Amino acid sequence: MFSFLVSFVASALLTLLVIKQARLHGPALDADFFGVQKVHAHTVARIGGLPIFMAVVISALISIWRVPAMAGWLMSLMMCAGVAFVGGIVEDYTGNVSALRRLVLTMAAALLGYFLLDAKLDRIDFPFSSWRIMYIWVAVPLTVLAVAGIANAINIIDGFNGLASVVTICMLISLGYVAWQVGDVFVLVAALMVAGATAGFLIWNYPVGLIFLGDGGAYFIGFMLGELALLLVMRNPDVSTWYAALLLIYPAFETIFSAYRRMFLRGKSPAMPDGIHLHSLIFRRIVQWAVGRKEARALMRRNSLTSPYLWMFSLMAVIPATVFWKNTGVLIFFCLLFVVSYVWLYARIVRFKSPRWLILRKKD
Repeated sequence: MFSFLVSFVASALLTLLVIKQARLHGPALDADFFGVQKVHAHTVARIGGLPIFMAVVISALISIWRVPAMAGWLMSLMMCAGVAFVGGIVEDYTGNVSALRRLVLTMAAALLGYFLLDAKLDRIDFPFSSWRIMYIWVAVPLTVLAVAGIANAINIIDGFNGLASVVTICMLISLGYVAWQVGDVFVLVAALMVAGATAGFLIWNYPVGLIFLGDGGAYFIGFMLGELALLLVMRNPDVSTWYAALLLIYPAFETIFSAYRRMFLRGKSPAMPDGIHLHSLIFRRIVQWAVGRKEARALMRRNSLTSPYLWMFSLMAVIPATVFWKNTGVLIFFCLLFVVSYVWLYARIVRFKSPRWLILRKKD
């Protein structure tokens, strides 16, 4: 818990400093209130990833000082994560780094982790056996796509105050718990560092949104989440590969489903942003009933009330993954259950019609 507390305090103080000095970050202020995915009504700094990254670096240095044996692992991890972070933070400041370039940088970070940390996908578990991935030309692209995909997925679900932050904190705590169960101290410490830094940022982000995570924060946290999940599973054969799959299924399936929807249902590029993610539909079809549509205060309330729906939904995967982390058959069942539940919920909300009595009530 020491690593968590150090990261939490450092991140909370650094995030407050960024907020207080927001006027110095003019290029990184989000003042676009009319974009397809914009749901705020005041100018906000979107560089929350900067204090999170700095807090994790501080916590890592202190951990190295306390346990020198972890120096090589933590320094290599931060080096890889820095590559993923830089593309996002530069985009936050300049707005000139395309999604493709950010994805390429994250893939480069995953490739670096493959060689520096031996973070590679070399097996897939089944209920009564495991399939070993023996060839490097198969393992490398699968590893790179998996880690980079999770980093990009966290960026996709980062649509409302506290949404991505709380979801990733729960996942990181789960990783820490399972790492503790199997005695993997490195993954335990690293997961708690990132969870603490994200929690320190969260107290200023939720509910009022004094600062946003930004691309830098989303890519950094997403990369760390994907990399640590991969390391935990591959370093510890007792942990089923389906633990990582179920743990990360909410952001991962959101990304896959969004790409399918854009390409095959709408005939558009999978990289083109839209406003019909699951969290966007909940915001527009359900939460707005309670608070209204246009006023700035109502918009802020709708923003903050949307995230808890998705927190609870993501826990449908995180909790069983944490409980059944070594039981492959049960984990596969919950993966299938989550996919069916997601598609069912999405379809129901898309077809949702506001009751007449509610519409009349809002007019009153």
